Amino acid sequence: MISDAVAHYHELLNDRDLASESLALLDAGLEKAKLIFGGRRLSPYLRPHFVDEDDFAQVVRVCETVWSAIEKVKDAAVSDESLLTELGLTEIERELVKIDPGYRAVSPTARLDSFLTDEVYSFVELNGESPAGIAYADAAYEIFARLPVMKRFAESYNVRRFEGRPLMLKVLVDCYEEYLGRKPDRPPQIAIVDLKDRPTQKEFELFREYFEAQGHPSIIASPDELEFSDHKLRVGDFEIDIVYKRLLVNEYLPIMKEQPALLDAYRAGAICMVNSFRSKIIHKKTLFAVLTDERYRSLFTSDEQQMIAGHVPWTRRVRAGRTDYFGEPIDLIEFIGEHRDRLVLKPNDDYGGHGIYIGWNIDEIGWDEALRNALANGDYLVQERVPTARESFPAITEDGRVQFAEQLVDLDPLLFNGKVGSAFTRLSSNELANVTAGGGMVPTFVISKK
Repeated sequence: MISDAVAHYHELLNDRDLASESLALLDAGLEKAKLIFGGRRLSPYLRPHFVDEDDFAQVVRVCETVWSAIEKVKDAAVSDESLLTELGLTEIERELVKIDPGYRAVSPTARLDSFLTDEVYSFVELNGESPAGIAYADAAYEIFARLPVMKRFAESYNVRRFEGRPLMLKVLVDCYEEYLGRKPDRPPQIAIVDLKDRPTQKEFELFREYFEAQGHPSIIASPDELEFSDHKLRVGDFEIDIVYKRLLVNEYLPIMKEQPALLDAYRAGAICMVNSFRSKIIHKKTLFAVLTDERYRSLFTSDEQQMIAGHVPWTRRVRAGRTDYFGEPIDLIEFIGEHRDRLVLKPNDDYGGHGIYIGWNIDEIGWDEALRNALANGDYLVQERVPTARESFPAITEDGRVQFAEQLVDLDPLLFNGKVGSAFTRLSSNELANVTAGGGMVPTFVISKK
């Protein structure tokens, strides 16, 4: 059904007037809605991503079941130093995760990056610390739904969209109420905190506008602007109740001693911070090594074990020694050296596609060097290749023309307190479907035939 729907959409674009009007509205909408990432169009495509209703129902079931297993890893790790070691947390990160955030959830908001093909649905990694894209996706949905070509498409297909910002605000307020132990006396004031001049600044503005429209005074702030005194975290005269933390721990650690107000307020229990520093436990990419390692199987229910086996790629930390590959004992380093055609090496804690070695894209000498680098670094993982999804999309060139190009299609369901509430799709012409690395995004519409 999806291939028929895509073909129908592309046929509609053969109407030059319809395509031209849609392209003009798309460009105007992207600029007005601030859908710009690092100075470029975030959605340089004239078609959204379509997913069948039945397929998306399966995506939801898999994501939410695997998430319940992830929560159990967090529960075990909070009191198990050996598991924190296995995940690769540093000493300072261990100190941070021991601070009680005042609510139970490890990552009230998260994003599972995945590939949906005709045969299988596979995860690649989890962003459990500071997932971007929620507000961008909302803005993209609004723009694409208004395009003339989408309106014509909707004459033949039922089209369902998502709204993530209401769910994000609900998560913030729910966490705040759990942190307080009661309903607040007034709408809590929200600070969106990250370093200055982030490429996601436009998304922060979209969030701030939405929060304020819903009656929550909001501000965008950097750590150096925060002040903590009299048990209050402030930016000037603005008193903060909730910190919507978009700041990554890795980026805060180098400046933490010089700009301690955020940590001091959090440690004192003076703010509710979402996501908390505790989210670092599951943001480590080695989480998938714990999920797929027989040693930790007893943490999970049979249903969770089944979902992990079917949808989470085999993953291990890169280190000398023996492990198993689907029950078969192996020497890990030898195995990695011999099977580059189906393996990827990734840093345990980085983003934007940095430091990733894709075995089937480099020769034997390059792979041997990558493995040596991974061993020397001491904090790398190896992960098995998963089937990837590719589709042809009408891409917009720099001079404003539309040309069809095959794209890698990375489906990214967004979870709010463990429930899938939104999704978007990242597209790329290379193996890394990553916006920071130069890819783009489109909204994900769930469809069915009328």
